[in-house]
Amino acid sequence: MSSTQTNPIARSVASTQSEMTEIILPNDTNTLGNLLGGRLMHFIDLTGAMAAYRHSRTNVVTAAMDHIDFIRPVHLGDLLTLRSSVNRAFTTSMEVGVKVWAENTRTGSVVHVASAYLVFVATDDQGHRQQVPRLIPETPDEHRRYEDALRRREHREAESARRKEGKLATAAMEDAAAVRP
Repeated sequence: MSSTQTNPIARSVASTQSEMTEIILPNDTNTLGNLLGGRLMHFIDLTGAMAAYRHSRTNVVTAAMDHIDFIRPVHLGDLLTLRSSVNRAFTTSMEVGVKVWAENTRTGSVVHVASAYLVFVATDDQGHRQQVPRLIPETPDEHRRYEDALRRREHREAESARRKEGKLATAAMEDAAAVRP
């Protein structure tokens, strides 16, 4: 088998799609019987990582949970279904979208409860960044998410630069204050 077959230069969005289902138990809930936000974030991270693994076929680490919307509470006993796919692949990183639904096991009612965007970086066994295959969007929705992912990346980079400038300015002010008699 050639290396192109084991790790092609490009993969489809469909080949990255992942799904996970969990039942919400008492250990997952707060005193109101609702799923803990941190536990939901854990499930989102796991499901997002599955899509990133499927795309990169190497180790991945979470670099950012860029955005998360908690839309509705998830209740004790609900079935939680999480679906993820890679929205866009860059050089060594990938943006993954995760959408979450809760199903009331008694009524069968299913509602959208959360959505999130995460960034994963592909790494080798020593933790060094690895190049990832290109992503091929095929449907109109995949093309929209592909373009939106670039805008979110540009926003993340601008925000990172702004924070870095702020830290440098703070350090300079602290240095100046330390020099004063």
